Amino acid sequence: MFIETETTPNPATLKFLPGQEVMPAGTREFRSDEDAAASPLAATLFDLGDVTGVFYGRDFISVTAAPGVEWSALKPQVIGLLLDHFVTGAPLFHAASASFAVPDEDEDFGDDPELADIVAQIRELIETRVRPAVANDGGDIIYRGFREGVVYLTMQGACSGCPSSTATLKNGIESLLKHYVPEVIEVRAA
Repeated sequence: MFIETETTPNPATLKFLPGQEVMPAGTREFRSDEDAAASPLAATLFDLGDVTGVFYGRDFISVTAAPGVEWSALKPQVIGLLLDHFVTGAPLFHAASASFAVPDEDEDFGDDPELADIVAQIRELIETRVRPAVANDGGDIIYRGFREGVVYLTMQGACSGCPSSTATLKNGIESLLKHYVPEVIEVRAA
């Protein structure tokens, strides 16, 4: 088995590609030891002591290193743990906490039922144009709501702490949504 790595726009995060499915559906992010307790692999990565985030996508795992940690030292350790996990066929989650979707940490802002057509357009654009691009960078984006012309989104994985995430939201996603959905006046991180 060979695990490829890719850099992400976030210098603290590397994307690891095991060449096989990681999650059958959805995504999952771990931001602490407590979150990682649901997954033996995530817990093992956090046990390295230099990991501050783990994100599972469909066919990749993004790992975020603590500030000041050099990837030259951490990368071989992460690859070793990933190889052990995939070669042994270990479960991704403990049976009691198996989840193949992002836990709803924050409540959605709620959408006005009268704006259902606009919300459907926004969701479709996010799903077909934005999410694939964000996944290429080792992350994900979650729709949280549309209220008074403002679209609320949550960035995850490599994108959540990326220095360019504000530019991605404002210059990329906001421009796209405004172009196709004139009712959108702004995009904000939620």
